[in-house]
Amino acid sequence: MTKPLPAPSATLSRQGAIAWIVFDNQARMNALTASMWAAIPGLVAEAEADPTVRVIVLRGAGQKAFCAGADISEFEKARTGDAAKTYDALNHAAYEAISTASKPNIAMIHGFCLGGGLGMAAVCDIRLADEASQFSIPAAKLGIGYPPRWVRPLLALAKPAHVKELLFTGRRYKGIDALAMGLVNKVYSTELLEGAVIALAEDIAANAPLSIRAAKLAIDELIARPENPHQTKVDAAVAACFASTDYTEGRRAFLEKRTAKFEGK
Repeated sequence: MTKPLPAPSATLSRQGAIAWIVFDNQARMNALTASMWAAIPGLVAEAEADPTVRVIVLRGAGQKAFCAGADISEFEKARTGDAAKTYDALNHAAYEAISTASKPNIAMIHGFCLGGGLGMAAVCDIRLADEASQFSIPAAKLGIGYPPRWVRPLLALAKPAHVKELLFTGRRYKGIDALAMGLVNKVYSTELLEGAVIALAEDIAANAPLSIRAAKLAIDELIARPENPHQTKVDAAVAACFASTDYTEGRRAFLEKRTAKFEGK
């Protein structure tokens, strides 16, 4: 007798300094229902508020899909008329929570990464994928207009011609093609992907949190507002690094030829 799959959910768990946000709707390739979209900002906020968490990893349950985007079975009711605006607001709130998180985040991409799933991965800081991964934004095949605020993160990764190809054709591209486009950082075998993500997250977690926060803020500001970045905010983040006890610890560890132990203070 086949065991029934659990109800669709988005959940948070912790593994040392890593917080895992998992999309679980395996019957539909981890497509996000409205309730799953709505849960994401709270999960990110919970990880942000936990001082033991230094890196956030987003992934889909199992190894067949990262996320196939929005659950199309809800479109008849949720994405028509006025309801479409409410649904889009849920999408935007989820993307905004991830993209504005002060802690670094990684998308761990097994298999399908489609539509809103690719949008979700695009707003993460780093994307690692497996060889079986497939990427697509099929909005044009569904008659959906793709909002400019969701195009911007794609343009931060890939050349305009590649983004146009994605949006104009709705084709699916393999992980190796996504790597060539700039959509992902690296591609691994399915068996090695999780280990590679954990190793990367642990490398990041071992470094000074304030230094990473300042770097992330500077990069995000320069991408979002290249002509007018929030310079005062960025400068304050850099100054906080030099005023921190972590800076003292880093110098001492270097001179004493030992591994620094950073506390984010």
